[in-house]
Amino acid sequence: MRRNRGLIGTDIKKAAEIIKKNGIVIYPTETVYGIGANIFSEEALRRVFAIKKRDIDKPVSVAVSGFKMMDDLVVMGRKERLFVEKLLPGPVTVLLKKKEKVPDILTSGSGLVGIRYPDHETTIKLIELAGVPITSTSANISGEAPPAKADEIKISADYIIDGGECKGEPSTVVDIVNRKIVRKGAEYEKVVAALREFQGV
Repeated sequence: MRRNRGLIGTDIKKAAEIIKKNGIVIYPTETVYGIGANIFSEEALRRVFAIKKRDIDKPVSVAVSGFKMMDDLVVMGRKERLFVEKLLPGPVTVLLKKKEKVPDILTSGSGLVGIRYPDHETTIKLIELAGVPITSTSANISGEAPPAKADEIKISADYIIDGGECKGEPSTVVDIVNRKIVRKGAEYEKVVAALREFQGV
């Protein structure tokens, strides 16, 4: 039986318009499918937590379309910038000091925010057309396996962009401020090498 998951298609422009109207979109990345919402809309953010059945005290990362958008959200010194530019765009989430404009609901009150700059054409185009950073959290119920294909998605959204099969391995999460890896994932060895070099600076 087909699940009532919302509209499924490949219209990125339509998906971007939904995000602009505080809607929820599921989109493909180079890792897994993610849930996208305008990070400046509390209404949309609360829907993301509800859809995932995610505790409000668990942070959600942010996806950006470039370094300019990233600079608008976080504080980076020269060393941090060099570190980030070695890994992004790519399947890595970097934790950095957030600026005041980043909603506390995203970070669970922490001063750090996870940033994703995906190496995926569809994701980048979606963010650019939406004109805002979007949430970057896997499109699954918390605790369940993240989907690598559109037909594996079990949650509902206003629109699902079917981008084919993703690689399936979640991003490696690295805390640049405290200089440690939080989650092992895609390109782990590359992150370890970059972090080792960063710590030696």
